[in-house]
Amino acid sequence: MEDNLVIVESPAKAKTIEKFLGKDFLVKSSFGHIRDLAKKDFGIDTENEYTPNYEVSADKRKVVSELRKLSKAAKTVWLASDEDREGEAIAWHLAEELKLKAAKTKRIVFHEITKNAILNAIKNPRDIDQNLVDAQQARRILDRLVGFELSPVLWRKVKPSLSAGRVQSVAVKLLVEREREIINFKTESAYKITAIFKLTDDDGNSHELKAELPQRLKSQKEAKDFLEKCKPASFSIQDIEKKPGKKSPSAPFTTSTLQQEASIKLGYSVAQTMTIAQKLYESGKITYMRTDSVNLSETAMQAAKNAIVADFGEKYAKARRYKTKAKGAQEAHEAIRPTSMERVASSNYSEQRLYELIWRRTMASQMSDALLEKTTVKITISTLDVNLVASGEILKFDGFLKIYGNNAEKSKAIKGLLPPLKKNQVLDLDFMEATERFTNHPPRFTEASLVKKLEELGIGRPSTYAPTISTIQKRTYVIKEDRDGKEREYDYLKLKSKRITQKKQTEITGTEKAKLFPTDIGMVVNDFLQEHFDEIMDFNFTAKVEKDFDKIASGKLVWNKMIDQFYKPFHKQVTDTIENSERNTGERILGKDPETGKTILVRIGKFGPIVQLGESGDENEKPIFASLQKDQHLETITFEEAIIQLKHSHEGRYLGDHPKSGKKISARIGRFGPMVQLGEQNDTEKPEYASLKKGQTVDTISLEEALDLLRLPRTIGTYEDKVVVAAIGRFGPYIRHDAKFVSLKKTDDPYTIELERGIELIEEKREKDRKKLIKEFDKSEIKVIKDRWNRPCIFYKKKYYSLSKEIVPEDLSLKDCKKIIDENTTEKKTTKKKSTTKKTAAKKTTKKAPAKKKVTKKK
Repeated sequence: MEDNLVIVESPAKAKTIEKFLGKDFLVKSSFGHIRDLAKKDFGIDTENEYTPNYEVSADKRKVVSELRKLSKAAKTVWLASDEDREGEAIAWHLAEELKLKAAKTKRIVFHEITKNAILNAIKNPRDIDQNLVDAQQARRILDRLVGFELSPVLWRKVKPSLSAGRVQSVAVKLLVEREREIINFKTESAYKITAIFKLTDDDGNSHELKAELPQRLKSQKEAKDFLEKCKPASFSIQDIEKKPGKKSPSAPFTTSTLQQEASIKLGYSVAQTMTIAQKLYESGKITYMRTDSVNLSETAMQAAKNAIVADFGEKYAKARRYKTKAKGAQEAHEAIRPTSMERVASSNYSEQRLYELIWRRTMASQMSDALLEKTTVKITISTLDVNLVASGEILKFDGFLKIYGNNAEKSKAIKGLLPPLKKNQVLDLDFMEATERFTNHPPRFTEASLVKKLEELGIGRPSTYAPTISTIQKRTYVIKEDRDGKEREYDYLKLKSKRITQKKQTEITGTEKAKLFPTDIGMVVNDFLQEHFDEIMDFNFTAKVEKDFDKIASGKLVWNKMIDQFYKPFHKQVTDTIENSERNTGERILGKDPETGKTILVRIGKFGPIVQLGESGDENEKPIFASLQKDQHLETITFEEAIIQLKHSHEGRYLGDHPKSGKKISARIGRFGPMVQLGEQNDTEKPEYASLKKGQTVDTISLEEALDLLRLPRTIGTYEDKVVVAAIGRFGPYIRHDAKFVSLKKTDDPYTIELERGIELIEEKREKDRKKLIKEFDKSEIKVIKDRWNRPCIFYKKKYYSLSKEIVPEDLSLKDCKKIIDENTTEKKTTKKKSTTKKTAAKKTTKKAPAKKKVTKKK
């Protein structure tokens, strides 16, 4: 047994570190946190200074048992989890749960996984920093209290199964506020004047000069008058001004800037960036990836300088020291950088792209400025008192852009190059145009821009950005998606050869790509929390909490006192809200139905946003409901749209009568989307239904198209004396034969498929099944087959039972198979029973708010 046991939190990290330590060291992984707050009673004793009750999670019991055994045998235990607060907490939990003696326990930290860094950490161990542990513990406890107390309030007052979190709720608030800014934004138009001049230089070469009027004109009349005055005008260069300029490189990456740049340049999501960065760190290619520091070590700066001078020359190198702007920057002591300034290749494409981005950014941060020359040309108009302006920018020295400029920046020398010009030079106008342009609403957030905003407001820390954004999407408070733009008309006027032409042109506007949109339920929850828990939703309060965590980490604040100051008034607020607040479903009254006079409103229903006809409290007649379509929202749906939606959902749109049965055919919105219906709801026979195809809508579908949809299921013939039927099911189009189903290919259409093609698909499926079959038994439904991933398993009564690697599937007997099935079934029943028992116990111990007493009125 090795004398030294090193415990890290990741298997990949363990594998890399093992290479650098000798045979006297055994490196093991804890696979992240080994324990967390218990679910019972919040896992926190609120009456006893918020003492946490931790328990080892079920999936970590085996890991803890192994580590406990190894730690007892080892002379020294080295806790080598990450250097941030989360890593410090993992080390503390290991020490507590494994009952490690202080004399044989050493804490080591490093911000890069290289041989020098690991050996240096071994030489300089320290004790566990209790202040960092307390800061992480305070965050975990505060978030548990907020989540566990707020969620039941939302279940009662908004909709069941909702949940809330401290940082997540504030992130949703940012998105809701931006969405409402966009909804309320009023677009204004103005006219942009652009002139194109033709020039010929001394060598007879033709050039083009583009100039613009600096100010916009407010109306079409102003734009037309301007072009009219330019008809007889002459144009000449009044002044040419040249100014030197420079562009400096950005600082090396922090967590947030890496997430933003990876989104812009590589198209990675925030979570994807962090997953890839974690792998790069654990394989020893980059330094620790959760940091808000922009500092580089002297060793790293010198290595970067040597590489720059060797590759590009002395003039490209410039040592730079960056200062961290973020207050309380504590996650690590250095920016994200490569562990070596020599490029390292990776076999994984995604990892290589992110590594290359980090390497270029680090190198660029130690390179010279890019030098520019900016030229501004003023052009006079003889008939007006205003000037046109032409500008250009020439790259004189590329500097850091040599390795970190995007294509636009690198091509400025070409795009910004102006033709040879002289002062007082007369210019020949080719044409002048006035184009109607519109003001744009504030941009919606992407994942990267939301991270930037959270950082600006001091909300969250490097380790929380990615989980926050993932959580609000999982809870469906926010969706990330692309949205198509809409066609818009604009005015276009053109002056050419002293003649003005005018016409309408079209453009696509409002296209969104990978943007974050708050859902209706997200907006309703935000409004409810804003009304009743305004402190939790206050940006300044959330930022203050982060500063308090920083104070705890530096030993300037006691963690449970900080929790106490927050919890007591918060708990009272929760109780008051449960007892006194009204239910909030985001209800918005749109108006009265012109036919029935009933109220039409929109609100959140059991399954999502709905339109409702009639009041919920009406005892004589039940209300009528209709789901909103994908592009409709509670805050933007109009009265007219609501009436159409109700009509489509309840009555549908009458298309005509079926030519054979004479039954009514209508198109309407069903529970699972738009559909065609044959027959009426009150018929003695049940109506027939068929879902609409992609591209078909309730408003536009014709009777002929509806009849075509209702042709399914259709019999296409017989094969082996059994009927072959084509239809569309839950998982798409298929054919049915001998009680077996065969999916159609993308090129097959259930409405037109012929028997010959059906037989071909049936035989193809049979051949596939034969290849999957390993063994079958006489007079038994049990089979040994290969599953969809080509792994051997037992198949019985539509269920799959996996086999362990040591079992040879061909050698299995019927008795063996039955035994495996019984063992699997018993194990599942036991697990389910335990799970049910836990849930029942949790329900019994859940604190309930005092119920209101019912007052009975005397008759």
